[in-house]
Amino acid sequence: MQTIRIKPLPSDMGQHTGQDRDRTLLPLLAGAAVAVGAVGAVLALIDLSSPLRGPFTLFFLLAAPGAAIGAALRSLEPWGRIVASVSGAVALDLLVAQGMLALHVWSVRGGVAVVAALSSLILLLTVVRRLRRRTARRWTS
Repeated sequence: MQTIRIKPLPSDMGQHTGQDRDRTLLPLLAGAAVAVGAVGAVLALIDLSSPLRGPFTLFFLLAAPGAAIGAALRSLEPWGRIVASVSGAVALDLLVAQGMLALHVWSVRGGVAVVAALSSLILLLTVVRRLRRRTARRWTS
């Protein structure tokens, strides 16, 4: 079998590697994901009739808790963290839905609000824990 390789243009030679391009593209993709999730949450909360409401809200319901849980599990390897954060996001969404149904208070707006609040709480606890560790290191060293 023959391997086909794409040769870089002479203007690109020696400037960037593929890994450098990935590192510069990662913040852009993260920003786009945050924007899509925020639009999904807003569309669900204001009950705007739009064809993008369903997919964007579903993205928010998976991405917000997934990102918060992923930030809390930084010590895991990347694939393990991805699997654990996606599983945790699905579990959190199901627990919120089950709890709201059991209490007879189910609504789409309420579900999105509760998932946003719990995701924010998880992320806040992670940040506080990291700040405490930094402060403890400063006092001991």
